[in-house]
Amino acid sequence: MIGWLGLSGSKRMESNTRARKPVSEEVAYQRMARLCSMREYATFDIRQKLQRMQLDEGVVRAILSRLEKHRFIDDARFARSFISDKLRFGKWGRAKIVYALRQRQVPQEIIDEAFDALPDEAVTRQLRPLLEKKLQSLQGKSGYERRTKAIRFALNRGFSMSEILECLGEIEEE
Repeated sequence: MIGWLGLSGSKRMESNTRARKPVSEEVAYQRMARLCSMREYATFDIRQKLQRMQLDEGVVRAILSRLEKHRFIDDARFARSFISDKLRFGKWGRAKIVYALRQRQVPQEIIDEAFDALPDEAVTRQLRPLLEKKLQSLQGKSGYERRTKAIRFALNRGFSMSEILECLGEIEEE
């Protein structure tokens, strides 16, 4: 079968497993600096990219320290940016954001500092319009069933049960 590149599936696999040309430390540093200048990355993400280049661990550490020294990577800045983006565009709650940051091995102290810098209502402000929209679209036999589905939806988005119940109470009062 011919794939989208005009190669059969087995030939595409062969080209992906072929040994890559070794990359020098300076070239790897320049590539990572260019990537980091375009958007924020966690140290963990850059470490993975460098390891895929099959560099020695000592070289990886040296490149990471140079990137940190020149402020190309900064986990605190990454955490603030990530939290802001996920709150505004992804409509995520605190729990889901914390989980995603932990997956990228951002230290818990940095995560806590980034959340402390936000106003208290920044996380919950996103919840009310999200629940109102979801409640309008839900199909259910009873109000209880619709409420349960809305709670499950908000929990999957990373909001706490207390935030959800408080917000649902406000919506139902109106």
